[in-house]
Amino acid sequence: MSGTYLGMPAFPRAAEESTRQATMRRNLTHATRTIRDKRARAVRELADWAALREAGAAVKNRTLRHLDRYLEELEERVTAAGGTVHWAPDAEAAQRTVIDLVRATGETEVVKVKSMATQEIELNAALERAGIAAYETDLAELIVQLGHDLPSHILVPAIHRNREEVRDIFTREMGRWGRPAPEGLTADPAELAEAARLHLREKFLGARVAVSGANFMVAETGTLVVVESEGNGRMCLTLPETLISVVGIEKVVPTWQDLEVFLQLLPRSSTAERMNPYTSTWTGTTDGDGPRDFHLVLVDNGRTDTLADQVGRQALRCIRCSACLNVCPVYERAGGHAYGSAYPGPIGAILTPQLRGTGTELDASLPYASSLCGACYEVCPVAIDIPEVLVHLRERVVEGGPATVRGERVRVRPAAGHAAERVAVRAATWALDHPGALRAGQRIAARSRRLVPRRLPGPGAAWTRSRELPELPPQSFRDWWRQREPKEGAVDDDRP
Repeated sequence: MSGTYLGMPAFPRAAEESTRQATMRRNLTHATRTIRDKRARAVRELADWAALREAGAAVKNRTLRHLDRYLEELEERVTAAGGTVHWAPDAEAAQRTVIDLVRATGETEVVKVKSMATQEIELNAALERAGIAAYETDLAELIVQLGHDLPSHILVPAIHRNREEVRDIFTREMGRWGRPAPEGLTADPAELAEAARLHLREKFLGARVAVSGANFMVAETGTLVVVESEGNGRMCLTLPETLISVVGIEKVVPTWQDLEVFLQLLPRSSTAERMNPYTSTWTGTTDGDGPRDFHLVLVDNGRTDTLADQVGRQALRCIRCSACLNVCPVYERAGGHAYGSAYPGPIGAILTPQLRGTGTELDASLPYASSLCGACYEVCPVAIDIPEVLVHLRERVVEGGPATVRGERVRVRPAAGHAAERVAVRAATWALDHPGALRAGQRIAARSRRLVPRRLPGPGAAWTRSRELPELPPQSFRDWWRQREPKEGAVDDDRP
């Protein structure tokens, strides 16, 4: 059974549960720190990294400003090269398109290249409901699928699993796919990789339909690009007779010259490599070489609405490198599943609420899944100011103002607990505007400080569950200042 994000709880409740999973936290801590240390060394090798980062952001901004033009150019070039372009305004339309294309071939099985877009639209679950089996071929995605699990990281979907857990999953599940279960399998990485290779080999050789995503689409030639490290992607892209690529509309870049910038930024930011081991490109179809039928499904699914937000649109610059996840203290402790989306971590906290809207408790909670430390912005290869967008989305949630969701104007529901926060902020604003009241309140608080609890009741209980209120001083700064010997000519100023 394919996993689904439907019905998942809001981030605070999910994180409260996941932070108790000691094994998962150890796995995440070890993996994220290892990846980010390697990335830092890889980035330091380039003296012009800052300039590359600026160039990547500039290319993305230019593309988003003229996205309609580049998408039309892409469609024209893909069609001229023998491919077929399908436009999907939402997840349901994309699912229907892929299902209809697979059914048209008469096949009931597909092999898949790792794809964030297909995870976003929950394609595997939709295919399963339609009687079509989808087999993940990326090693980490295979682990997730065999474990009846959900991905928890953009680059390493099974980052929450250790070797022993992977061995147990392979031993228990591989025999259910028609092959004998591996006997005597150990937790040695080479043995695990070999077991996966043997398990998938017949799927590669027998598959007639493949489903992929794409890291980039080059508008000037209609070329799609997939970068990966295992070679499974190249097998899926070349052996089947029909290839269906499901890609978000923001993945387009204008030219090959622009692509060159991202082929430097992406590998160093994601896998800490100077270049990807496998970079596959294809343009339409070619007689006698590769798939005979190529279909490109362009997915909107909230991206046009996101593009309309002048602050939030920078999230569409994301190239899915996962660098922000590996430096985020919240992600490291809570794990990816707590985000309730295919996009975990800091980028998920700003991308998911814009793609899905902040009308649900889960999506309204995601902008608060951050300490605003800014580490994510520092490592982002395309300079997405994630803290800025987080604050922007928090404002939208608190105000409960209008927003555009799937092309319709709706009113965002304030998240639970924000009513009390608004009352407290308004009370503080009034007090700061009235110095006399502020002074009286400070004196009352100082004299009754022993009665002030270290943990708040009611709406404040959640805030003090993991922290204590600071101890109040015996007198306010204002009173302490008055007790000092006044200097000659000093002015008694009661302004706050």
